[in-house]
Amino acid sequence: MNEPFKLVRVPSLKTVDDFRRHVISLGLDLPSDAEILTGTASPFNQPLTSLAVNGKIIGNRIAIHPMEGWDGTTDGGVTDLMRRRWQRFGESGAKLICGGEAMAVRPDGRANPNQLIIREENTGGLAELVSLLKTAHQDRYGKVDDLVVGFQLTHSGRFCRPNDNKIYEPRVAFRHPILDRKFHVTSDEQVWTDGEIEELIKDYISAARVAAVAGADFVDIKHCHGYLLHEFLGAHTRPGRYGGDFENRTRILREIVQGIRASSNSIGLGLRLSTFDMVPFRPDPGLSRPGKLGPGIPEDLRDALPYRFGFGVNPENPTEIDLTETFRFVDLCVELGIGVLNTSAGSPYYTPHLQRPAAYPPSDGYQPAYDPLMDVERQIQVVRQIKKRAGNRLIVVGSGYSYLQEYLPHVAQFVLANGWADSIGLGRVVLSYPEILGDAVSGRGMTRKLICRTFSDCTTAPRNGLVSGCYPLDKFYSETTDAGRLKEIKKHEGR
Repeated sequence: MNEPFKLVRVPSLKTVDDFRRHVISLGLDLPSDAEILTGTASPFNQPLTSLAVNGKIIGNRIAIHPMEGWDGTTDGGVTDLMRRRWQRFGESGAKLICGGEAMAVRPDGRANPNQLIIREENTGGLAELVSLLKTAHQDRYGKVDDLVVGFQLTHSGRFCRPNDNKIYEPRVAFRHPILDRKFHVTSDEQVWTDGEIEELIKDYISAARVAAVAGADFVDIKHCHGYLLHEFLGAHTRPGRYGGDFENRTRILREIVQGIRASSNSIGLGLRLSTFDMVPFRPDPGLSRPGKLGPGIPEDLRDALPYRFGFGVNPENPTEIDLTETFRFVDLCVELGIGVLNTSAGSPYYTPHLQRPAAYPPSDGYQPAYDPLMDVERQIQVVRQIKKRAGNRLIVVGSGYSYLQEYLPHVAQFVLANGWADSIGLGRVVLSYPEILGDAVSGRGMTRKLICRTFSDCTTAPRNGLVSGCYPLDKFYSETTDAGRLKEIKKHEGR
C-alpha cells in the first residue's frame, strides 16, 4: 500500500528563494517578487480606476471575501460576534468588502440556524454592521469615500440546515448521482419547480432593496461553492425553463438582475463565481483508519459519466476543468452590468482542496493528496485567463491565497503588477490577521505568529455546531468555552 506523500510545509521555507525553489521543484507557474514594495510604489495601494461601483472608485487592490461566522441570532439578526468581525474588516485596510457575510434571502435558505437573513425587519442591524465597518476604517485610515461595501445574497440549496445544525433540509436544482446520498436528497419533491423559482427570484429582488437601504454599495449574487445558484449553472439534466442549455441555466441570474433594475434599484451588482468544479472527492478508504483521514480521491464515477452535473468541468473526465462556459458566463456578466466578479472554485462541502488549499483538513474533509500549492496555482492561472477575457469590463478579484502564508504578499504583488487580477481577495487569513497585507506594504512587516496556517478549525467548528473563528491564533476565540469543546472534538477524531 502506498503511503501519502511527505508535505513540505510553507513555514519551513525560510526565505523567498527557498519558496521559489520549492515552487520550481513542483513544476508550477507561480511567480513571486523578491521584495515587497511600499507606499505609493506598491501595486496594492493603487486605486481601481477602470470601473466605479455605486459611483465610487475603489481605493486599493485589497479585498475581503464574505466571511460567515455561523453566529447570528436564530431569527437571522446581528450579534456581538458579527459586530466584532465587521469592525475588523474595517480595520484591515481593504477598500473592497466583497459581500461581507453570506446573507440568506429567506429563512429556509440558511446553511445553519444562525445565518444572517437579509429581510426588511433586519435592516437596522445590517445598517449597523456597515456603520461599524466604516467607522473603524475612518478611524484608522482617514477616509471612506473610496471604501466599497457589498452584501452577499444567497440561498444554500443542497446545503440548507435552517433549523438544526445536524439536520439537512435540502432544496436542489436537480438530482445528483453522488451528492444526493451525502446530503439527504431522497425525493423529486426536493427539486425546485419553475413556479417556486419565480417566487425565489422575488426574494432576491427584495433582498437587494434591503441592501440599498442598509447602506451597501453593491449586492453579490452568490454563484459559488455548490450553493443554489451555482448548482443551477450545472443543471444540464434539468427540464424546463431553468435547465438544459446555457441560456436556461443562467436564466435565474438574468431575471434577478432584470427584476432589481425594474424595481428602480440602482445598487451596484457583483457576483462570486466558482469558476470551475470537479467531481466530488472523498478520503481514500485504503489509506484511512480510525481517527485518521486518508488523502482525497474522486468519488466512484461509474454511474455518473458523462458528468453532466457541474460547471467548468470536463464531462468526459470530471477531474479536469473546462473553462468554455466560464468564459461565456464572464461575457454574460458584462452584458448584465455586473461590476465585480469575485472568483473561487469548487465547494467546501465536496472539493475543499480546490476551494481552500490547506495543510490540515477540516473534520469532514481529507488529507492533501499532493502539495496544496498546486491548487493555489490552478486558481491563480484560471483567474489570469478570466482577467484576460474580461479586460477592463469587470473588476476581477483573485482567490486562494491564504495557503501561501509568509509568501502571500510576494505572489500577490506579482499578480497585480502583471495584470493577472485587479484585486487580491483574502478569506480565512483575515480571521487571525486582518491587517496582513496592510502591514506587509507599510514597511512594518508581517507578524508571523498571526499568519493563518490553514489548521481548518474555522471550518471544523461550524461543521460540529460551533461558531466559526480562528481558535488557534485569535485569543478572543481560544479563550471561549467553544475552544474547549472543539479541542475535545478533534481529540475524539484523532486530530
